[in-house]
Amino acid sequence: MESPCILICSIDMTTGYCFGCGRTRDEIGAWTLYTPQERRDIMASLPARLDTMERKPRRETRRTRMAREKVGE
Repeated sequence: MESPCILICSIDMTTGYCFGCGRTRDEIGAWTLYTPQERRDIMASLPARLDTMERKPRRETRRTRMAREKVGE
């Protein structure tokens, strides 16, 4: 299943959008329940959403941590 998730998973309290993918909490929670067309429609709106917010996650992302740990092996 296609997903815009980039493993940041931190919600901007101003916009209600995820810093990583731009989805709302409700959209993230119901992602597997949407039809493929509904998911495509949401994904088409994400770049514009992300442009409306400062993209500064409050913590280290899971993807960054995994990459850092892999280099340390």
